[in-house]
Amino acid sequence: MTEYGYGGGVGGEPGRTHVSVAGLRARGWTPGMVRRLLGEPDLLRPNPVSPAAPRTRLYRLDRVEAAERGEEFRAASATAARRSATARAAAYRRRREVLIRIVAEPIEVPRLTPGRLTQLATEYRRRVEGGGTKGRPGEARAPSTAGDAPSTAGEAESDGPGTLDRWKVAYLRHRLARYDELPAELGNGPGRAGAEALLRRRVYDAIRQAYPGLAAECARQLSVPERREGGPPER
Repeated sequence: MTEYGYGGGVGGEPGRTHVSVAGLRARGWTPGMVRRLLGEPDLLRPNPVSPAAPRTRLYRLDRVEAAERGEEFRAASATAARRSATARAAAYRRRREVLIRIVAEPIEVPRLTPGRLTQLATEYRRRVEGGGTKGRPGEARAPSTAGDAPSTAGEAESDGPGTLDRWKVAYLRHRLARYDELPAELGNGPGRAGAEALLRRRVYDAIRQAYPGLAAECARQLSVPERREGGPPER
């Protein structure tokens, strides 16, 4: 006979006498309801996944079912359902507000001469490959000395146009990293990935409009998975 089950605990299941916390959660119990209506567990068993983890709390199924038939459980369940619905509605409104802001926010791409963009993109590459980009994305300062131009130009020519375009787009995205704060407002909650994808499309489109010669590279980078800011551009 099965004495208890870690993952479930559905009422009426033959041979089951105890319910785990996960089983209670599946039945609609919240941690507060468990503390208030059930109190201390009836059994403590070693965690089946990791013996070093806290022991698994088990509650007698007959005691759980008796509590579920009570008025206090029904009232608490209704309150929990209302709070859950309110939280979902608030999260939806927050996602909607962030998406509206991402759509409406002007993406201001730095306008640079071809030579200056080549220089700054090459300097940015040096900092990235040398581990020199520190702090928050977008904070690394661009070089301002014109004396570096001859060496960076020669380096760019040896790389070829494809590599240079990758680093130009990477540098411009680095300069636009402040916009990443918009989807970050959603934390790790639902909708974050969609907001980031929308912002990413907008940023690449803004770069393409500002620098039509980088349109193909923007399209290529947009078609591959995102990489963290400060790393090498997608290849």
